[in-house]
Amino acid sequence: MADLINTSDEIESVLFVAREALVYRVPPRTTNEGYRAASWNDQGFLWKGRVRVLEIGDRCEIRLEDANTGELFAVSRYTSTNNAVEPVLDSSRYFVLRVEGEGGRKAYIGMGFEERGDAFDFNVALQTFSKHSANPSDKSASNSSAPAEPAKDYSLKEGQTFSIKIPGREGRARPTPSTTSHDTQGVSGGGFPMLAPPPSSRKR
Repeated sequence: MADLINTSDEIESVLFVAREALVYRVPPRTTNEGYRAASWNDQGFLWKGRVRVLEIGDRCEIRLEDANTGELFAVSRYTSTNNAVEPVLDSSRYFVLRVEGEGGRKAYIGMGFEERGDAFDFNVALQTFSKHSANPSDKSASNSSAPAEPAKDYSLKEGQTFSIKIPGREGRARPTPSTTSHDTQGVSGGGFPMLAPPPSSRKR
């Protein structure tokens, strides 16, 4: 989540911070196919320091600063359409920045990160600003901090129980004991005893 800094006029949102990045001199581009970082390392880097991406109101600034003192080395004003940041063709860790110096003078410099993860997060920060500039409502929604809903406790308390219904077990009647002939032969209560059959007649 971006850090918010209140100023007298505008709110600065810190989208990205990398403590260490290297700056290189970029040779003039002779073709339109793009920049390659392979030739930069032979020249050695010009500067090493911190990189911060700030969203200030409706604009975005990429600031190259001294990691200890915060002294500004260069700043690049980025939009999604001005091509102020251009990735190189032969590496995902290097970029070409269009920076502005005193008096509005512009120059192109190479910037590289030691870690690939920093380069990835740098790209994500620029994409976040582009999304905010295209949809201002997304920015206001992300800046508002809605209170989080407290987590519900579904654990059983001491002595608490619950029942589980097993399908197919409900409504099944228990079998009742069958009645035998011995139970009906005796006298119970106000019942009548069963009479013995008459004796068979003898032949004469």
